[in-house]
Amino acid sequence: MRQMDNLTKEQRRKNMQHIRAKDTGIEVKLRKALWNKGYHYRKNYDKLPGKPDIALTKYKVAIFCDSEFFHGKDWEVLKPRLEKSNNSQYWISKISRNREHDDEINKRLLFEGWTVIRFWGKDILDNVDECVKVVEEAVWDLTIIT
Repeated sequence: MRQMDNLTKEQRRKNMQHIRAKDTGIEVKLRKALWNKGYHYRKNYDKLPGKPDIALTKYKVAIFCDSEFFHGKDWEVLKPRLEKSNNSQYWISKISRNREHDDEINKRLLFEGWTVIRFWGKDILDNVDECVKVVEEAVWDLTIIT
């Protein structure tokens, strides 16, 4: 049985148009927390593959703030749910490609000597201090090595 969308196609289209690619709430929250700790960074750094949401260029740390839906968190659970939804092939294909793209970007950045950190949006919203600690530990590890 297919689950029906409560919105019309036009309402869904308008909703999707308003999803931001840059300066999302999760990015802003993490950036503010890092700035308050004294970290200087680049936003959506286009000199790197994947344009990391936050790039600590001094330490070569690339940070991505990923939304759970579009980046396929708990894919084994999400995918079967999507199979029952409207436009299921489109969403399964799109999210699968996003996941593959994320892996490709991670590999390219690692190859170029960058440390890659990916946070789920909910983790940033629920506990930004823990996310900052993860970044600080990565920076600490990098400064000890050099």
